[in-house]
Amino acid sequence: MALPDELESSLIARLVARDERAFNELVQAYGRRVSGLVFRMLGNRAEAEDLTQEVFVQVFKAIGSFRGDSKLSTWIYRIAVNLCKNRTKYLRVRHAGEQDELEAVAERVPLGEATRANVAQIERPDEAMAGRQVEKIVQDAIARIDPTFRECLVLRDVEELSYEEIGEITGLPPGTVKSRIFRARAQLKEMVEKELGEKIT
Repeated sequence: MALPDELESSLIARLVARDERAFNELVQAYGRRVSGLVFRMLGNRAEAEDLTQEVFVQVFKAIGSFRGDSKLSTWIYRIAVNLCKNRTKYLRVRHAGEQDELEAVAERVPLGEATRANVAQIERPDEAMAGRQVEKIVQDAIARIDPTFRECLVLRDVEELSYEEIGEITGLPPGTVKSRIFRARAQLKEMVEKELGEKIT
């Protein structure tokens, strides 16, 4: 996801100068991944589309405060994750957090290799359940994981970020990041196995 250092530096300078073309380039460079992250965090396509736009508006507004302590992509993810947390709380309060359709997301932003590997380890008595049907089940399960653990799982197993990058984004120490990923994977495995069992019986 990250741009080469020289291109990133140039883009940041142009954003700070309020170059609108630079904003369009920013969205083109990072939009797909941010959209996929937000969608998996919220599980609601309409909300995700709105929030993705808000992420880039916030990035453009706050770019002057970017100190370069981390990669630009890491900083953008941090903004996206924080906005997702706030939106999730808002939706929960408004009782509007119903997860909607998750179809076609695999075609736009495929699951990371790590998530596919974890799902592959799940015992499935009927191998015909593999493929897109299982992918849909996994996506639905990710949307139902405790939000506290979901963000670390998505960042690690879908976005394939390092523990260090996840720590930078979430502000969590490495031990907590690893613990939350472990618990999220356990929740995911249990949900998927239960769903597969119900589909087969």
